[in-house]
Amino acid sequence: MLSWLGFLMIAVFMYAIMSKRLSALVALIVIPVVFALFGGFTDQLGDMMLAGIKQIAPTGIMLLFAILYFGIMMDAGLFDPLISKILKIVKGDPLKIVVGTAILASLVALDGDGTTTYMITVTAMLPLYRRLGIKPMVLAVVPMLALGVMNMTPWGGPTARVMSVLGLDASELFTPLLPAMAAGLAWVIFAACILGKRERKRLGIIELGDDHQQSQAYAELAATSDAISIKRPRLIWFNLLLTVALMLGLITSFLPLPILFMIAFAIALLVNYPKMGDQKERLAAHAGNALATVSMVFAAGIFTGILTETKMIDAMSNTVVSWIPDSLGGHMPVLVALTSMPFTYFMSNDAYYFGVVPILANAAAAYGVDPVEIGRASILGQPVHVLSPLFAAQYLLIGMVGVDYAETQRAVIKWAFGTTIVMIVAALLTGVLTL
Repeated sequence: MLSWLGFLMIAVFMYAIMSKRLSALVALIVIPVVFALFGGFTDQLGDMMLAGIKQIAPTGIMLLFAILYFGIMMDAGLFDPLISKILKIVKGDPLKIVVGTAILASLVALDGDGTTTYMITVTAMLPLYRRLGIKPMVLAVVPMLALGVMNMTPWGGPTARVMSVLGLDASELFTPLLPAMAAGLAWVIFAACILGKRERKRLGIIELGDDHQQSQAYAELAATSDAISIKRPRLIWFNLLLTVALMLGLITSFLPLPILFMIAFAIALLVNYPKMGDQKERLAAHAGNALATVSMVFAAGIFTGILTETKMIDAMSNTVVSWIPDSLGGHMPVLVALTSMPFTYFMSNDAYYFGVVPILANAAAAYGVDPVEIGRASILGQPVHVLSPLFAAQYLLIGMVGVDYAETQRAVIKWAFGTTIVMIVAALLTGVLTL
């Protein structure tokens, strides 16, 4: 009963947001509450919702101050020289810009953190997209695709969870998957080329004149704000050092991420805009974006809390495992790779890798399948996982780029599905998975 209640709840949720019957914010709150009441969890409903909110609270706080921090950096003009340099290289070609976005996002995603990847990529590239008229949706799609592949690194969450729960090390779990990851990145570049060519066809290539005209054009295109008065060119080295220190803190986990961003934001605001009036203006300028993003994160906490605390997640995983017929037992690696897409979309990584994967590995062992293959297969669905309503970093990306949640889902899903399929095929061809 619980498993079917969970499946129905997710189906209704997807229908509501995809058909635009409800906004994602409302759907994340209302739909799980209705189904929890229907399932007879009235007495425990409040505690379940609070449990989910408490779990997501540090992420929400971090996103709030991350948006404010990078908003201040964009206002102050930290990224203007970088944008100007990129423009000189790409010469106003939308195709090169979109492909460059894919490469930048892939490199930044090496740290295994989606929030950092999106913040750095978007803050660096968004001014370019705006000035050249490239569709913002492209800037949402490409980094999500890149992160979906790079999230498989051993220091990323999914692979680390698999290694711990199955008792494996990186050399046997991750290293054999490198060719599959390379194929996935090739697919991401291919997708970026397709999207970039569409934008080049729509916009053309910006042709600039002589060197003097180019300098003026680059300066204009590199401006991240129309208000010159809020620029702080004399503080660019300070802002750069502060941002580098922040990134080092994120990588080394010197302090909890929310604390790092709170401190960095306070320093940035105080140094760049010491006057109280200017501080209030900068906060007001970014308040709408921050509110939209953080409210979505806390709404997702309610969704997660109810899905987890009612044990719907556990019942759903057991039901899916029971559906696997004995005749397909020997094909478990491919089945796990394929089902990892919907599993990791509807479940948190913790729920899937700590709850479902051990069950799948034990079931596969009965058919003579090595658990390491199940572990490898389980992380191939990460390109779809980054679209999950439970993946908090995407709300930051959507908020910063300024696109609609449901439209983003529709725009990315086919490319993300293709990424996983390409990696599965590559894994089969290289013998990492057996058919």
